[in-house]
Formats: sequence, C-alpha cells, structure tokens
Amino acid sequence: MSFVLALDQGTTSSRAILFDHAGSIRAVAQREFAQIYPQPGWVEHDPMEIWATQSAVMTEVLAKASVAPADIAAIGITNQRETTLLWERATGRPVANAIVWQDRRTAPTCDALRRAGREPTFTRKTGLVLDAYFSGTKLKWLLDNVPGARERARRGELAFGTVDSWLIWNLSGRTKHVTDATNASRTLLFDIHQGDWDDELLGLLDVPRAVLPTVVDSSGVCAETTLAGVSVPIAGIAGDQQAALFGQACLAPGLAKNTYGTGCFLLLTTGRTAVASKNRLLTTVASRRGGNTDYALEGSVFIAGAVVQWLRDGLKIIRAAPEVEALAASVPDNGGVYLVPAFAGLGAPHWDAYARGAIFGLTRGATGAHLARAALESIAFQGAEVLRAMEADASLELSELRVDGGAAANDLLMQIQADLLGVAVVRPKVLETTALGAAYLAGLAVGYWRDESDITGNWQIERRFEPAMSRDQAAALTAGWEKAVARAKGWA
Repeated sequence: MSFVLALDQGTTSSRAILFDHAGSIRAVAQREFAQIYPQPGWVEHDPMEIWATQSAVMTEVLAKASVAPADIAAIGITNQRETTLLWERATGRPVANAIVWQDRRTAPTCDALRRAGREPTFTRKTGLVLDAYFSGTKLKWLLDNVPGARERARRGELAFGTVDSWLIWNLSGRTKHVTDATNASRTLLFDIHQGDWDDELLGLLDVPRAVLPTVVDSSGVCAETTLAGVSVPIAGIAGDQQAALFGQACLAPGLAKNTYGTGCFLLLTTGRTAVASKNRLLTTVASRRGGNTDYALEGSVFIAGAVVQWLRDGLKIIRAAPEVEALAASVPDNGGVYLVPAFAGLGAPHWDAYARGAIFGLTRGATGAHLARAALESIAFQGAEVLRAMEADASLELSELRVDGGAAANDLLMQIQADLLGVAVVRPKVLETTALGAAYLAGLAVGYWRDESDITGNWQIERRFEPAMSRDQAAALTAGWEKAVARAKGWA
C-alpha cells in the first residue's frame, strides 16, 4: 500500500498529511510556530523555524501512521503564498526574517509606483493589483534594507523564494532552487501570459534576475529528497489557494471554491482563458501541467478566521475558537453591530492598505454574543462581496459555492454565507483540500492517480447549506455592512 505525502506550510503552522488512493487522510502531524510583529503593520516569520517545524512533522506523520519512506509514492508541497524569503546560496542561511503576506510595510512603495502610472503595466502582465500583499515589493524592501543584499544578489550569491522554494531548497540538500507557476504568479515579477519572469517588471522593482528561482510545472517531478536513506520524488507544488481549488475538483471552467483560513480566498476556474477583471479581482495561474496553463479569478480577503483568533486572544471573550459558534448562535441577529476586520487593510475588491479594523452600531444592549455574531458575519459579508464581483467579471451566475478550510466546519458561518449569497454552500467530506490538492498534483505526476477523473470521482459532499433568508433581509444586512466598510476605509 503506498501513499502520497502532502507538506502544508501555512501562516501559523506547518503540517504533514498522508493521503491514500481514495483521497482519505491516513495521518496528520502539525506544529505551530511564532508570529513576529516588529512594529505595527509588520509581520515576520523565522525561516529556520518554518523549516524546522515542517521537517519535524514530515518525520512525525510517517511514525504516526507506521509508514516507511519506501511507501511514499511522491511528495506534494503547498504553502502560504506571497511570504518572501532571501537566503545565502553558499550557507543556506537567511539574510533576514521572512516578510509575511499580511505585512503592510511596502504600501508606500506601491503608492509611489501607482503615482508614477505603473499599475496598468503590472496588472496587464501579472493579473495582480499593485498592493503590499504580493512578494515583489517585499523582495525590493529586503534588497534595499539588508546591507549589501542587492550587490550580492546581482553576483548570484543570494536566492529569493516563496515558502515552496525555501522548503525544496532544504529538502533537496540545497541543490534545487525552483518555484511553480502558481507561486510565481503572486510575485508581481511574472508575466502570466508569457509564463516567465519579466525584465520590465524586474527593472521597475530593481530585482536582479540572478536571485530568482526556475519556474517549473505545478505537477511534475522537480526534485528529490532523502527520507531515512530512501529517495522520494517531490512532484507537486501549488500555492495554498490554487491547491485547494485543485483539491476541491474545481477543474472545469465555472467551478468555484472559498477557503476559510486565516484569510478567505475565493477562486473561480476560468480554464485556459486568463479573464481580466473589471472589479479589482486578481487573474492568477490555477495550475501548470504538461506545459499548459489554467487560470482562475481570485478574490483575497486578508482577515477571516483570524478575526475569531482576535476574539480569543485579543478580547478574550472565548477560550477556544470553536466556542464562537455557540456564542454567536445565542442571539437571533447581530443587534445592529457590524465588525469590519480590516486589521491588515482591506483586500478584494477594495484594496485599501490604510483601512483599519472597526466596530459600528454599539449600544448598551450590545453583548459579546453580538460581537461574536458580527465577527462571523464579517467573514461571510467579505465572501459575498468577492463572489458578486467574480460573477460580474466572468458573466455568469454560480449555482453553488464549494467551501473548505478550518472555519468551514462552523455550521452557523456556512448558513450565514448561504443566506447572504442566495446560493447553496457545499462542504466536502475532506476539508483538508489544500493539502489534498498538493497530493493530487504530485500523485498525477508519478501515475499514482491516472487522470482528472480519479480526482473528481474522489470528491464527496458532507453537507449542503441552502439559503433560508429572504433576499430583502439579506440586502438590508448587506447595506449595513457597506456603510460600516465605507467608514473604516483610509483610517491609517
């Protein structure tokens, strides 16, 4: 019996999951790691801790399942996207902490490029808006601020990578410096139409080409790692949201999924067509297989599950994240309270780096329960905003939304989402679709799964949430949300 091992390197933890041929989980190992906040708006990770935790869970999951390295058909990697690392090729030592995707320090750089009229160039080539979220301006910041970094990068002494590159560099014994097309498409440096790094964009951000990884397919053997003396192929790579799209079997144009994690990420497959957004969504690479690129429209919401963590760690009105559902359900509605969780600015479709978190509509009758309900509703409101923009861009009406991620286990949140959208929300049996997508990409590359029909055949519904709210009531709630968002914008 053989298995595929997925390494899922997320924003707050590193995980390893073993999947069998049916796409079922055989074992999971997980370790959290430190979040570093050097100053307001800055978020960092220690690259060595990312590697140490990911390496540890990889060993741990095999021991848990009593599986030998020889039983691993392939390894698939999925990762927090846009998080930016820079390290020395000779020693493998990072020159600075990783700058996390949530970090806002490069917002002024984006403002300056926008004032110079450069945003249309970036958007046309990369499918992205000019925002501090993406890797390119973070890499520019490191090259500008680490003494001697740009000169060393030009000489080929330094390597840049998103987390997938960093893991493969270490897994391969520092022999392979690669990334896949999905991660490359999130850097502001990669032309998604040509499928390569772009010299004009590199020039605008003053990034030397010598620092960049080689771009490979999302599905295909790109490196080997050694586990207890056994060589195992690394055969799948995808940024976490594209991996979840694949794991949800959203392979045909018109299928969409929303992942409720730290942030919220709604992706709609558009096939071989890169649909340009008129509503400030992102056009991104969904996967590249056999040299063929599939595209998706994406709406990125920065704070989703993280708002529940804030209720737990910041306000301390719950002790554990799952408690939020019962607390929110203890009141029939939000009592007029709206929470805009713009702790790291607002993502799609607003793209306001200077918005900040705010609570509106408080009265003496407002309680922690109303705040908990407003927090859950804020996740659903943001999802609904993005889906409406997506339908407009793609000129279609979705009949259902597939959901995954940790917060998708919250029944109340899923019902609120269906009510606000007016379409069914469908939750699959396997919620770990991010890791599953990476496993599928790796398994397809080595023949563990034959073709896409194996993947679509594995996908099964656990529960379907149908809308139960009148459209008038949903519209009234949404109007209150829009008023709250307008007042939270441009605060910082």
